[in-house]
Amino acid sequence: MDSLIVALGFAFVAIIILLKTAVVVPQQNGYVIERLGKYCKTLNAGFHILIPFLERIAYKHSLKEQATDIAEQVCITKDNVQVGVDGVLYMQVLDPSRASYGIGNYMFAISQLAQTTLRSEIGKIDLDRTFEERGTINQNVVAELDKASDPWGVKVLRYEIKNINPPQDVLSAMEKQMRAEREKRAVILTSEGERDAKINEAEGDKQRVIKSSEAVKTQQINEAEGEAAAILAVASATAQGLREVAAAVIDQGGPDAMQLRIAEQYITQFGNLAKAGNTFVVPSNLADLTSMMALATDIAKRKPVQ
Repeated sequence: MDSLIVALGFAFVAIIILLKTAVVVPQQNGYVIERLGKYCKTLNAGFHILIPFLERIAYKHSLKEQATDIAEQVCITKDNVQVGVDGVLYMQVLDPSRASYGIGNYMFAISQLAQTTLRSEIGKIDLDRTFEERGTINQNVVAELDKASDPWGVKVLRYEIKNINPPQDVLSAMEKQMRAEREKRAVILTSEGERDAKINEAEGDKQRVIKSSEAVKTQQINEAEGEAAAILAVASATAQGLREVAAAVIDQGGPDAMQLRIAEQYITQFGNLAKAGNTFVVPSNLADLTSMMALATDIAKRKPVQ
């Protein structure tokens, strides 16, 4: 009976020791093990058995990406303006052993270093540029923190500025400046619009004058060409008529017809002269008609020169 009690006692002690030395490490965690006060190893996710009374868990670290808030601090810009700046820092433990023994509290150290680095970066630029240079400031802060935290086994992933809060009087001045800038741009745009409208109107007038002059030119050319064609047609018709008259005069009976035609025209014109006024002067030599008819007949009978 005594031996059974002793066996149960040993079994109970063994179970207690097993429970104390058995370690289950969750996913994305790292446990730092010390053996007799000295670093021994780092346990990753899974089930592990420690040596009783010799090994113990000294530090526990999460290997997940962590975000820590960087409290607002007063920074002085290059143009001596005080602004309140806060941000968020993202980091991740890569080496649990260095994070345990490289520094006492890496989270506090990195946050303080982020504040000092941010003050240094803000002091390099003017107030107006702090709003547009956020990306550059974030990159510079991350670069400086990453170099400092590398011996601690911590990787600084990102730093993001949340707010930049200038003093109220500076905000009022900035609002006035922006309002003046907007009004200036509006005046410039209005004047440019009026200028473009006048240019377009002048260009339209110019094109209209050019088109009108071209139309007048084309009209004059067409009229000149029409008049030339008409004159040429009249001349051609006259020449053709004269040739036909000449040919008719040469034929049989032509001289008599010609004399008769001339006499008729002479008498018609002489009669028109008599109708034109009350006073009428009769030519002294009416024989001119006979001589004129004889001259015309003689000219018509001549053969054309070859």
